[in-house]
Amino acid sequence: MPTQTDPIKLYYWPTPNGWKISIMLEELGVPYDIEYVNIGAGDQFKPEFLAISPNNRMPAIVDPEGPDGEPISVFESGAILQYLGRKFGRFYPTEERARVAVEEWLFWQVGGLGPMAGQAHHFRNYAPEQIAYGIDRYTNEVNRLYGVMNRRLKDSEYLGGADYSIADMAAIGWVVPYKNQGQDLEEFSNLRRWFDAVRSRPAVSKGLEIGKAEREKMNLATDSNAQSVLFGQRARA
Repeated sequence: MPTQTDPIKLYYWPTPNGWKISIMLEELGVPYDIEYVNIGAGDQFKPEFLAISPNNRMPAIVDPEGPDGEPISVFESGAILQYLGRKFGRFYPTEERARVAVEEWLFWQVGGLGPMAGQAHHFRNYAPEQIAYGIDRYTNEVNRLYGVMNRRLKDSEYLGGADYSIADMAAIGWVVPYKNQGQDLEEFSNLRRWFDAVRSRPAVSKGLEIGKAEREKMNLATDSNAQSVLFGQRARA
């Protein structure tokens, strides 16, 4: 595995998307520094952050030892996982069939599990009024997606295949708050087995804890200013 001398800078807030990268960096054991992006306070709109993450979303990274030894910034959690996997040659297979399987489940998480679970969280926990249609729509869709994982994990040790990979790192954080999504893992025996196995990895446990104290300072359910920042965003010049 290539060595990393200068720390990678991780722009981060402890959410399911942020956890993907804190877990990956812990698994790799490479040096990194954290720059907290308090999304409830609007840090994601600061010009210096938008310069590396134009979608005003974290996580993002700056690797001072990028291609040809020159710095590179990467935004979007899936792209960061792929970049780190390629650079360090771990958790992202090089054999084409195995890589395709990992990418299928990585993109499934990015395009499906994450957005749908996020909507379930919103309508169940943060919406200013309880909208039964929204709650039912997204709770049921997350339930369907859990079923997809459960079927996959009946015949596969991990989401991408026999080996633990960036696909598992991408998904685990979105299953951690399953209760807030209105789900019961006891309904999904294969998913439960995978969940317990992945959560027991030391790097996963550590990655999930990073920034916990910072997050606990913000109670999104009652902080109207944070809600306005997060849920009232419109296009900016």
